[in-house]
Amino acid sequence: MTFFKVHFYSWLTISLLVVSFNSFANPPKEIFWEDLIPKGHLQLNSQEQANHEGTEQNWVQPDLDAPTVTELNGQSVSLPGFVVPLEGDENTITEFLLVPYFGACIHVPPPPPNQIVHVSIKGGVPIESLYDAIVVTGIITTESWSGEIAQVGYKINAVGVAPFEL
Repeated sequence: MTFFKVHFYSWLTISLLVVSFNSFANPPKEIFWEDLIPKGHLQLNSQEQANHEGTEQNWVQPDLDAPTVTELNGQSVSLPGFVVPLEGDENTITEFLLVPYFGACIHVPPPPPNQIVHVSIKGGVPIESLYDAIVVTGIITTESWSGEIAQVGYKINAVGVAPFEL
């Protein structure tokens, strides 16, 4: 082998080891729904206030000005929750809302915007049952999003979705 090839392969091997080590050294930060509420903010609990009588006042999203945690912006995170599908086909979904409890935005009023995450995943992902909790991994941003269902305080560009396991 020539001097150049030896050094190139040495450099390539070291680079791959560094990339592999960094992947394990900096895993996504595991966060939970309370981590999306700024310290000191008194959060309304829309799940406790919801009922199934069907009156319009019970179906209004509360606390539309709920603040987000700007320190999370741009971080790699993993967050468990439930799916409210927005875009996709019969096999995969490419866009959905991640919510803290089953039925949010569908059977009960949406939670405050800082308790809903708009998720997009390139190529889509199969979701077997909307009753099952999942874990989304990706980069979180404090971008708002608004749709027919709810106003949202966070977005995640997902790189992975997996079943939630205790």
